[in-house]
Amino acid sequence: MATYKFKLPDIGEGIAEAEIVAWHIKVGDRVEEDQQLADMMTDKATVEMESPVAGTVTKLAGEVGDQIAIGSVLVEIETESAAEAPAEAEEVPLADGAAVPTQAQEEANPTLEVADTPLPPAGGEEPRSGEGEGLSAPAPTSPPPAPPAGGRGEKILTTPAVRARARDLGIDLTQVKHQGEHIRHADLDAWLLYNGGQVSGRSTPLRQDEQIKVVGLRRKIAENMQAAKRRIPHFALVEEFDVTALEETRAMMNRDRGSNPKLTLLPFLITALSKALADFPMINATYDDEANVITRHGSVHMGMAAQTPNGLMVPVIRNAERLSVWQLASEVARLSDAAKTGKATREELSNPTFTISSLGPMGGITSTPVISPPQVATIAVNKVEEKVVPVNGELEIRKRMNLSLSCDHRVVDGWDAATFLQALKPLIENPLRLLA
Repeated sequence: MATYKFKLPDIGEGIAEAEIVAWHIKVGDRVEEDQQLADMMTDKATVEMESPVAGTVTKLAGEVGDQIAIGSVLVEIETESAAEAPAEAEEVPLADGAAVPTQAQEEANPTLEVADTPLPPAGGEEPRSGEGEGLSAPAPTSPPPAPPAGGRGEKILTTPAVRARARDLGIDLTQVKHQGEHIRHADLDAWLLYNGGQVSGRSTPLRQDEQIKVVGLRRKIAENMQAAKRRIPHFALVEEFDVTALEETRAMMNRDRGSNPKLTLLPFLITALSKALADFPMINATYDDEANVITRHGSVHMGMAAQTPNGLMVPVIRNAERLSVWQLASEVARLSDAAKTGKATREELSNPTFTISSLGPMGGITSTPVISPPQVATIAVNKVEEKVVPVNGELEIRKRMNLSLSCDHRVVDGWDAATFLQALKPLIENPLRLLA
C-alpha cells in the first residue's frame, strides 16, 4: 500500500487559490482512475478535478466553501501498490468552462401534521355513506374541545364529503356554526367568509427553516455586488422609447429568416448601443480607481447578463460593433446556452466594456441595474407595453419600452448620460437608420 497525494494544480493567470464548490467523493470511497473528485472555482470559472490513480480516499482537504491554495494537497488516496503512487502529483493545466454542478440538497427535516377533525371512537369506524342516513358522529379528541361559539354542545354531524373538505382546508368542525342538524358545505363557506378566508392550517405540513451556505458562484456574485455598491457612486436615468416600428421590422425579418436564429429585441438593442457608444467613449470605458486611470475602449465588448441555474453570469460578445443583427442573434443564443450549461470559457466571461441586462417579458416598468467594476455604465431593458399616446394630434396605441441606464458618477456626468440616451432614440425608433 502507498499514499498518493493529489495536489491542486496551477490554474495559471496569477490564481493563488481555488474554492471547493462540490465534493463527488468522501473518505472511505473507492475511486477509479479519471473519476471526478471535486469541482473547484476560481473567479467565475469552474473546473473539474479527476483522479489520476485508483484507490481508496483517506483524506479530504476541506469542506464545500473552503479556499485551497494552489499546490496544496486536495485529496489523499491509498493505492494498492507503490507503483501506482508517484511522489508528486503531476501539474497539468486545466481547461476552463467545466460545468457548474448542482449542489446536493440537504435532507428535508420531517414535518409535523396535526389531525384537523375529531377522531372516531376507539375501536370503531366512521359510518359509511348509506349507513345512519350518511351521517357520522365522531367523538371529540382528548381533551374534549370547547363547545362551539353558538353554545351548542351536541355531536357534530356531517357528510364524508364535507368532512373531507374541512380536513383539506384545515377547518376545525367544532368551530363551525350551523343551522340544520348537520354541517353543510354552505356552513363551511360561511365560516371562511366570516374568517376572511383564513384556515387553521393544521392540515398543512409545517415548512422547516433551512440554512444555505453561500459558496461558489453565489458567493462571487455577492462579493462583486457588495464591492460595486460600496465603491461606485451610482446614478440612474430612465428614458421611454417607442418600439412599434422596431417590433414590426423584427416580425418581418423573422418571417423570412430561413436558417437564421429567431430574432428577439436584444440583437437590435445591442446594435443601437454599439453605434451610440462610438460617440460616447467615456461610457464605453473602464475605471481603475486604485491607479486613477480611465481606459476608453475602441471596441464594444458587450456583456450580456444571463440568468443560469447557478446564478447570474455575464458572457461577453466581443467586438459587437462589427457584427450584424443576425450574427449578434447567433452569438446571443450561443453564449446564453454556454452560460446556462456551464460550458462558457474564462475568455467568454471576462472583461466586458459595457453590459446590457434584459428580463424580457418579466422586466418591470423600470429598474436600477448595478454596475460591475471596472465598467462605468450598464443598461437594463424593461418590458414592452402597449400605451395610448398622442401622435400628430391623434391618439394611437403604440408599443413603448423604458431603458434604465446606471452610470458611475466619478466618470460619467448626468449630461453625458442624458445625451447618450437621446442619441439612442433615433436608432431604436427608426429601424432603417439602425440597420443602415
